[in-house]
Amino acid sequence: MSTKDWIEKDYYAVLGVSKDASPEVIKRSYRKLARDLHPDKNPGNSEAEARFKEVSEAYGVLSDERKRREYDEARTLFGSGAFRRQAGAGGFGGTGPGGMPFDFTDLFNAQNAGGPQAPGGAHRARSGGLGDLFGAMFGGGRQPGASNRGGDIETEATLDFAEAARGVTVPLRLHAPGVCETCQGSGAKPGTKPRTCPLCLGTGLVSRNQGAFSFSEPCRECQGAGSVVDEKCVDCKGTGGVTKTRTMHVRIPAGVSDGQRIRLKGKGQPGQRGGPPGDLYVVVHVRGHNLFGRSGLNLTLTVPVTFPEAVTGTEIRVPTLDGSVTLRVAPGTPSGRVLRVRGKGVRKGDAPPGDLLVTIEVEVPSNLNEAARKALADYAAATPGNPRAHLEREGAR
Repeated sequence: MSTKDWIEKDYYAVLGVSKDASPEVIKRSYRKLARDLHPDKNPGNSEAEARFKEVSEAYGVLSDERKRREYDEARTLFGSGAFRRQAGAGGFGGTGPGGMPFDFTDLFNAQNAGGPQAPGGAHRARSGGLGDLFGAMFGGGRQPGASNRGGDIETEATLDFAEAARGVTVPLRLHAPGVCETCQGSGAKPGTKPRTCPLCLGTGLVSRNQGAFSFSEPCRECQGAGSVVDEKCVDCKGTGGVTKTRTMHVRIPAGVSDGQRIRLKGKGQPGQRGGPPGDLYVVVHVRGHNLFGRSGLNLTLTVPVTFPEAVTGTEIRVPTLDGSVTLRVAPGTPSGRVLRVRGKGVRKGDAPPGDLLVTIEVEVPSNLNEAARKALADYAAATPGNPRAHLEREGAR
């Protein structure tokens, strides 16, 4: 992405968010737009496809903290036209806020105010000052070809409860740029190959002098690629990638939770003309289970027992994700007590597995026959004490 693109394109407007929008707001706006504009939802709609690419490009910058900071700095410094050369003016000047004359030396001195002085009162540049600022804006210090890295892709996958707990390989259908099969990503017509850029000698950067200093910027001859394609591939028009639908089988690790975002390095859009690919991010959605719940790596389960079982104790069979186990309920177990079955929860990486937490729920029958009703009355008469006596004593005070 060139600095010129960053100056001319308002990515905040593209996503419909304000400049101070939080990462969460930006993500929500992107997901909504991506769903509405996705080519699968708008087959044959070139306008929607172009807008989808524009939205993806904007999110690729604003979702990355470093890129967003550099983008904001670039638009602040250059978007107002403060650094456009004035007709007939010497040096690198322009118009500042309010139409006041602006000279580059003002910014230079402001960045280095208070620094050590050279003979004649001129300030020497310090590390972290103007040179570093322009290095970030125009690609100084980056590796050759870094600007040709492919964009990141974000997609979604919905898993069953057990699949999320155990891990699963899922097929993902992606409609996004992929490597051009005609030129194998080189961008050159089959039978030819790119040549080293004669202007930047393959570095992708050129230096530009402005008075007493210089800064690097992407080479205009090769757009920072470091190579030039004389005969472009007819299918990808020299970019090395084409938009296509592809199915990718992705391994989702065990223990993922609902809403988790998984990064698959190098599985995103291919870089232009052999540049490194971007990353693929998979947002996982997990369906609920009719028996189990989940708390971290622990599984939760509610098991009903009868009143006699709770009073006298019993052994019950309870399900797990790997079969059934026998659980002992001690005599006098009250409703709501949680029993732990160790190691029968969710496994995640090298961490110890979670547990199965079983909540005992004493079942109260709603319909009793005459014999059961009489037996219950006999039990009540034989049971000493009033469990609410302390409440009655406190209420009488």
